[in-house]
Amino acid sequence: MKYLLNCLLLLVLVTSCSKIEENNDPIIGIWQHRVKTATNTNKMVIDNEEWIFNDVYLGRFHGYKNGKVVYLTDFKWSVNNEFYIVSYPGTDFPDDFIEMKETEDGAILMRTEGKIFAEKQ
Repeated sequence: MKYLLNCLLLLVLVTSCSKIEENNDPIIGIWQHRVKTATNTNKMVIDNEEWIFNDVYLGRFHGYKNGKVVYLTDFKWSVNNEFYIVSYPGTDFPDDFIEMKETEDGAILMRTEGKIFAEKQ
C-alpha cells in the first residue's frame, strides 16, 4: 500500500511540473548607446546608455557618466511582429518603440522615428 501511495505521489509531482518555454529572441543580451550630447530625452546627464535584455521579458537600464552608473532602473519588453516595446514601470520615462536592423557591423536597434536606439555588444 505504501508503495502504491509513493508511486501515486511521484506521478502527481511529475505531471504537475510545467515546461518553461525557451526564449531565444535576438534582442536578449547587452545593448549600448553612446550619447553624443550630455543630456538625453529624459533629461538625465549621461554619456553612455546600456540596456540588458533577459529571456523573461525584463531587463535593466544603466545610465553612465564618466564610466560610473548615475542612474539605473528595471524595464519590461515585449515584441509585436518586428517591433519591440520597452516600458519603464515606476518612472516617467516614455515607452520606447524600436525595431532590430542588421548592418555590416552587426545588429542595431532603431527607434521607429529612425534614430539609433542601441548597438548589440
